Amino acid sequence: MEKHESHQSLDREQVSGEDTTEPQVTTKEEPVSTKAESLETSPTPTITNDEDEWEYVTGFKLFLAIGVVSLACFIMLLDTSIVSTAIPSITSDFHSLGDVGWYGSSYLLASCALQPMTGKIYSRFSSKWTFMFFLFVFELGSMITALSTSSDMLIVGRAVSGMGASGLINGALTIIAACVPLHKRAVYIGFMMSTAQIGILLGPLIGGALTEYTTWRWCFWINLPAGGVTALILFFIQIPSRIEKRPLKDNLKSTLVALDLPGFFLFAPTAIMLLLALQWGGNKYAWGSATIIGLFCGSGGNFLIFLAWEYKKGDDAMIPFSMVKIRIVWASCILILFFFGAQLTVAYYMAIYFQAVRGVSPTLSGVYLLPTILSQMAAAVTSGILVGRLGYYLPWAVVSGALSAIGCGLLSILKPDSSTGTWIGLQIIGGVGRGLGLQMPIVAVQNALPPSQTSVGMSLVAFSQTFGGALFLSFAQTGLNTGLAEALRKFAPGVTPAAVAAAGATGFRHDLPEASVQGVIESYSQAVSHVFYIAAAAGAMSFILAWGIGWKSVKKPKTVKPEA
Repeated sequence: MEKHESHQSLDREQVSGEDTTEPQVTTKEEPVSTKAESLETSPTPTITNDEDEWEYVTGFKLFLAIGVVSLACFIMLLDTSIVSTAIPSITSDFHSLGDVGWYGSSYLLASCALQPMTGKIYSRFSSKWTFMFFLFVFELGSMITALSTSSDMLIVGRAVSGMGASGLINGALTIIAACVPLHKRAVYIGFMMSTAQIGILLGPLIGGALTEYTTWRWCFWINLPAGGVTALILFFIQIPSRIEKRPLKDNLKSTLVALDLPGFFLFAPTAIMLLLALQWGGNKYAWGSATIIGLFCGSGGNFLIFLAWEYKKGDDAMIPFSMVKIRIVWASCILILFFFGAQLTVAYYMAIYFQAVRGVSPTLSGVYLLPTILSQMAAAVTSGILVGRLGYYLPWAVVSGALSAIGCGLLSILKPDSSTGTWIGLQIIGGVGRGLGLQMPIVAVQNALPPSQTSVGMSLVAFSQTFGGALFLSFAQTGLNTGLAEALRKFAPGVTPAAVAAAGATGFRHDLPEASVQGVIESYSQAVSHVFYIAAAAGAMSFILAWGIGWKSVKKPKTVKPEA
C-alpha cells in the first residue's frame, strides 16, 4: 500500500504541470506498484498534462462555485427531511395513509440505485454540465411532486427527485476537486458538507412552518428558486475540465460501452431489494416473514452475480475491483457509512426527543438543534484549515470517531427533566466530534486515487453515505419500536404501542387519557435512549475504521534540486 501511495503522489506531481526537464530529487522515492499502474490505465478518459488544464479557480469565482454547489446539496438534503412534516397533510388531501412509506422510499431507492452509475458519467463528461443535468432532474421531480393531483403522481415525482439527487453530492465533490488543489480541499469540503447537513436538521422546522402557514406543496416548490439560482450562477463560472476533450459523437459512443449497463442492471435491483427489506422489516412485515426473507435472499443472490460480472469486466466495471481493493478506499467508504449512520440517527431522534419527550413544537425543536448545527460547522471548517496546514487527515478522523461515540453515548442519559445546559452541552460534544471528521474520508479517497478516477471514487463515497443513513435509520426505527413497546409495559401498562403509534410523537398528549400521558413520555425517553446506543455503536465503528484511511499527507512532497 505504501508503494501505491508513493506512486499516486508522483503521478499528481507529473500531471500538475511542473517542469520536468530539469532533474529533481524527491525526499522519498519508492518502487511503483503494478496494481496502481493497472488502475491508472483504465479506459476512462485520460488526464492531460497541459499546464492550463490544471489551473484552479480562485478569488470570488471560487467563492461562488463552492457556494452554489453547497446550496444545491443543502436543498437536496433539506428535501429528504422536509417531507416528514408534510406527510400528515399529504395523506389528508389524497386519503393515502397506506402509501406513506413510499413517499420516502421511492426517493431513496432511486437515489441509491443510480449513484454508482453517476461516477462513470462524471468521468466521461464535463462535471459542470453533468451536475446541472442532475440538478435539472431533481428540480423536475420537485415540480412534479408540488403539482401532484394524486398519491401515485407524488410517488413518481419523489422517484424523479431521487434520480436527480443521485448525482449531486458526488458531483459537488468532483467540482471541488477540479477547482481546489488537494492540500486546500479539506476546508472547502468541510464547509460544503456541513452546510448540506444543515438541510437535514432544518427540514422539519421549515416544513412545519410551510405546512402550517401555507400548504404542503411549498415544501417542494421551495426547491425551484434555490435550484434556479444555483444553475444561473454555475452557468457563468468556468469549471476546469480534468478529462480529455473529444467529439461528442465519439464520447457518447464510448460512454455507452464504458458505463457498464449490465453491471448497473444487476446492482440496481440488489440495492432496491435490500433497502425494501430493511424498511419493511419489523414495520409492514415481520422480520421472519416470507417477504422479508425473500428480499434478503434475492438481494444476496443478485449481489453475488453482480460481483462475478464486475470481476469479469475488470477495470471497465462500474465499480472497478482494482479501486475497491485499495485499503484507503474501502476503509473510507465503510467509515463514512457508519459516520453518517450516527449523524442521521442523532439528527432525526434528537428532534423526536424534543417533540415527544420535551413537548415542544417542530419549529422550536429545530431551534433547539442549533448547538449541533453551529458546533459541527465550526469544527468542520477548523479541521479543514488544520489539514491544509499540517497535511494529515487521519488524526482528525480518529478524534472524530471517539468524540462521536462519546457524544452519542452521553445523549442516552437525557431525561424529560434534563436541564437546558445538559442537552446543549451534550449536543456540542457530539457536534464537534462529527464536524472534525466530516470531510476526512472524502479527502482520503481523493488523495489515494489518480484524478481520472476521482468521480468514480466520489460516487462510491456518496453511495456509502446514503446507504449508511438508510441502514441506520432502519435500525433506529426498529430500536425505537422495540424500546417503546417494552417501556410502555413498565410505565404505561394500560396503553398499547398501536395506540401510541396512531397518536404520533406529538399527538399522544391530546389523544390519550391524561393519566397515562406521563408514562408515555417516560416510555419515549427510554426508547430514544436505546436509539442513541445504536448511534454510539456507529460512532465507535467510525473510530476503529478511521485508522485505516492512511497516514498520508495531502501536501506535495518537497523537492530538492541537486547542486551544480
